[in-house]
Amino acid sequence: MDVLQATDDRVASDEAPTVLKRRLQSRHIAMLAIGGAIGTGLFVASGASVAQAGPGGAIAAYMLIGLMVYFVMTSLGEMAALMPVSGSFATYGAKYVDEGFGLALGWNYWYSWAVTIAVELVAGQLVMRYWFPGVPGAYWGAAFLILIFLLNTMSVRGFGEAEYWFSLIKVVTVIAFIAAGVLMLAGVLHRVPGAGLHNFTIGDAPFVGGMQAMMSVALIAGFSFLGTELVGVAAGESENPRKTIPRAVKQIFWRILLFYVFAILVIGLLIPYTDPNLLKSDVTDIGVSPFTLVFQRAGFPLAAGAMNVVVLTAVLSAGNSGTYAATRMLYTLAAEGRAPKLFAKLSPGGVPRNALYLTMAVGALCFLTSLSGDQTIYLWLLNTVGITGFIAWLGIAVSHYRFRKGFVKQGYRLDQLPYRAKFFPFGPIFAVVLCLVISLGQDYQAFFAKHIDWKEIVSIYVWIPLFVAIWFAYRRIRNSRLVRYEEMEIAPWMNRLAAREDAPDDRRA
Repeated sequence: MDVLQATDDRVASDEAPTVLKRRLQSRHIAMLAIGGAIGTGLFVASGASVAQAGPGGAIAAYMLIGLMVYFVMTSLGEMAALMPVSGSFATYGAKYVDEGFGLALGWNYWYSWAVTIAVELVAGQLVMRYWFPGVPGAYWGAAFLILIFLLNTMSVRGFGEAEYWFSLIKVVTVIAFIAAGVLMLAGVLHRVPGAGLHNFTIGDAPFVGGMQAMMSVALIAGFSFLGTELVGVAAGESENPRKTIPRAVKQIFWRILLFYVFAILVIGLLIPYTDPNLLKSDVTDIGVSPFTLVFQRAGFPLAAGAMNVVVLTAVLSAGNSGTYAATRMLYTLAAEGRAPKLFAKLSPGGVPRNALYLTMAVGALCFLTSLSGDQTIYLWLLNTVGITGFIAWLGIAVSHYRFRKGFVKQGYRLDQLPYRAKFFPFGPIFAVVLCLVISLGQDYQAFFAKHIDWKEIVSIYVWIPLFVAIWFAYRRIRNSRLVRYEEMEIAPWMNRLAAREDAPDDRRA
């Protein structure tokens, strides 16, 4: 299938169910961008970040990773605004780096989210144990699996609505948390003894644990921000991608960074990093979430129960958006001839049902492995997921660097772009370097252990050589090569952009 044809919004109608439909509105895209990076990494694990690196170290790590995410998102935004395709960066990798690179990037991303569905199902059943300790967790996991499946079998607008409200709950919770913290610091609510700058001076604060702690927190921060790239995946189904994508990219950095930095600042000011509760980052105990602790001390006695609802919302949101992302990525691979054609078939509502069935089947099988007595397989799958998100970000940065070079090489002006990423080439280069450092340093301490656990090391790092193997195997079989700047597929997209600008208002994208 011609990808240009498949993403042309002028043929995406009810009479042409062979292409994805542009049904995601601006508010859906904006909330997807914000909510995609707010989850258990903030609500639960942020306390562990403060405990490991101190309040200053945690804030510095999140700001550094936030800066990298900004550069990744501006890179993605520049390409997605001009070329709004579902599955985005797998296509960009194929068109502007190498066909094998795009193939490996697409399958890497599909695997990451397909397995993440199982992770969220397990987290969901653990959360429900808070209210229903006597009900087997498998029942809840199965119920959530069916719910996520149903949300994704509807039209894309149904998915967008569900994700909009999931994300809105999370955003409101973070704002309420920051507001409660400020009121506590001002003495309006119950003021905590010793709160304020005192917590930045006790012990080794504000920076604790040195570079090793900073690296560990940077990993947590990176995982927390994963999901921001979903706006690129959703570009192919956005009603007006050349306006909504740039708008979402411009908003995402400041909103998410402010949410995270201010939330962690409030935690650091109100709770000393030596508090033993902060060391616990297990979703099974919502009572030790730093959000719960602050709300309780602000005089909100039902904080634990309320946070449990929010964490459950975050879990369902991650499973829902992950299913959407994996399904669209598989659809794009099939549409481009890099996966079996049956996965490119759409339902009358414009949903790639076959891609959805396979994605849910993989998620369900991985979830079943967690129910067995021996969870070795499940833990191995879980460990392999960790690095795949950083590979996706690295792929976006590399693709954008080469796209911009080819764009200028072919004689186009930068002011012709619907959205232009700032700080080029520093931005993508910075993102590539930091992604490599974080990916290779995920568990570097394991190499210096007295007894090296090679099984654990392999489970964590296996996707790096596997990604390279898929890439070069495709190059060898298909005889592909690095795409030359002069041969990059840019002109068709620029022609379509010009046609839309010249069209009457009621015909524009």
